[in-house]
Amino acid sequence: MSDPVSMDIREIREYLMHRYPFLLVDRVLECIPGTSIVAIKNVTVNEPFFPGHFPTRPVMPGVLIIEALAQAAGILAFLTAGRKPDPNGAFYFAGIDKARFRRPVTPGDQLMLEVRLTRQIRGVWKFAGEAKVDGATVAGAEMMVVPKENDK
Repeated sequence: MSDPVSMDIREIREYLMHRYPFLLVDRVLECIPGTSIVAIKNVTVNEPFFPGHFPTRPVMPGVLIIEALAQAAGILAFLTAGRKPDPNGAFYFAGIDKARFRRPVTPGDQLMLEVRLTRQIRGVWKFAGEAKVDGATVAGAEMMVVPKENDK
């Protein structure tokens, strides 16, 4: 088993091609390549989606919570594969199953993103993820990612 890895935002940007306003992982607390990752998304009132979702009661869109989980899964996949993204390829979100949303996420919340690698077979990586706030699960899903080489 590999030693746990932690990452700050500079290191995260080496493993995710996303940038503002779509980079949804702020810190990796612990990643055990081949096994699991625990990461953080700090939710602030300055998020670009809050003025429209919703103006009188800001709520983080559920699809973005799932995207944050998928980004954490992407970091885990790259660390497990022992590589970083490059212009010729990356991991892409390929599917989602059993998505559930239990309570709204609002400004000031800190999302704890917990993702486990459940299976890797024939280029398909499967993960189980939960997003928590203050220890309570707010969302969860099973996700698939696949490596994708750019077409030339």
